[in-house]
Formats: sequence, structure tokens, C-alpha cells
Amino acid sequence: MNVRAWTLALACLTPVVALCDEAAPPPQEVWTGKGQAGYTASEGNSEGKSANAALDTAYLDGPWKHAFHLGGLYGQSAGIVSAERWDTNWQTNYDLSSDLYTFGALRFQHDMFSGFEYQASATAGLGYKLFDTAATKLDVQAGVGYKKLRPEELSKNADGAVDKRTLEPAESDAIGTLGVNYSQALTSTTTLTDKLLVESGSSDTLVTNALALAVKISTKLALSVGYTLQDNTKPPAGLKKLDSLETVNLVYAF
Repeated sequence: MNVRAWTLALACLTPVVALCDEAAPPPQEVWTGKGQAGYTASEGNSEGKSANAALDTAYLDGPWKHAFHLGGLYGQSAGIVSAERWDTNWQTNYDLSSDLYTFGALRFQHDMFSGFEYQASATAGLGYKLFDTAATKLDVQAGVGYKKLRPEELSKNADGAVDKRTLEPAESDAIGTLGVNYSQALTSTTTLTDKLLVESGSSDTLVTNALALAVKISTKLALSVGYTLQDNTKPPAGLKKLDSLETVNLVYAF
């Protein structure tokens, strides 16, 4: 069974009703977070290698929360580069009440094989915490903003390697954004998370969903399996709308 099947099967075990335990107060005025990385390689009848890494950190200061993400992906198949992507985003929240908050966010992605040289956005809006217990966390946020992207046409040679990139004019427009962040503690050592982001405008709609299951092996280390989908509704001609990524990573918490 592949990573996606394992992750989706375990997701079905998630309790429907949130536990009522109060969440422990998070640490204030200190950066906390996690870093994760994974690597795979195959030789013989098929040759390939891939690596991915990500850093997620957060800083709390009273009603303020600052969160930063940086991620990268690189892959080769039969000596040909088949994946090269990095993305980063920053979000600042301000609590208006115990459940309601306002946010501002910046996001940038550079992907050599998506058909977009880059996609960047700036958004702002409101968020609401539906559940915030020790076991279950669920918040939903919606807003508006501005997005700019640069499409490009890719040409491949007989070996399947990209040998030509033709940049098209940059596009920009107003967008609406929707985000859902979910975390469920299945046991004392196992946690299921799911993050959904939608950015929709007249030039393109980007949908990203990242599902992951992490199992602690110590107070600082965990093993994680994940399945990520990214859908651009209007990619350049000849390119697929949907990209997927399956990962097995070692995670370090700090």
C-alpha cells in the first residue's frame, strides 16, 4: 500500500467529536516549530532520487501570532531533473477574541515544472477557531487580496528533459482566499493534520491540500507520512492541472 493509501486510511479513524480537554497555553515570546526532511533513491531497473525539506515556525506575543514556512522539493528520474520547487509564506494573526482573529499573509512559490515561473500573493481577512482543545484544533479563515503570477511554456526534448522555457506576460488580479487548518491527536504519540488553501481569481484558481500523519519516536523526533495535492485550474497549454506529492519524513520539533 502506498503512502497516500496509508494516510487516507488512518484519516478515516479520526474521531468525529472533539475532546473537551483545554489546550495547554502555548509558550510566549519564543520561536517554536519543526523541521522535516526526507530522501529516497532507487537503482537497477529504474533509477531516481528525490529529496524534500520544510521548516515551520511560530512566535506568540500576547494576541499576536507570527508563522513562517519554507519548503523545498527536488527530484531526478533516469538522470533527468523532474521536480524542482520551493515555496515560502508568512502569516500574522491578531486575536480579536478567544475565537476570532484577523490575519495578513504573504505567499511565494517558484516551481520549475508547474507552468508558472512564480506565483505570489498578499491577502488579509478574518479567521475563526471552531475547536481549540488539547486533542482537536480546527480553524477556518477567509479573506481577499492580490495575486501575481508568471506563466511559462515548457518544451521537452526526446529524452523528456525540459530544453526550452518561454516566459509569457505576467498576470495579476484580485483574489478571494479560503483556508482550513485541522489537527487531531489520535493517541498520545500520533497526530493527524490537514491544511487546505484556496486562492481564486480570474486568471487562475490555486488549491493546495496537505494531509500528514506523524508518530512520535521521542520527545523531539517523529516519523511523518504525507500526501499533498496542488491544483492550478488554468495552467499553460500542454501541462496538467493536478500535481501530487507523497512523502515519508523525519521530523524534529523545537
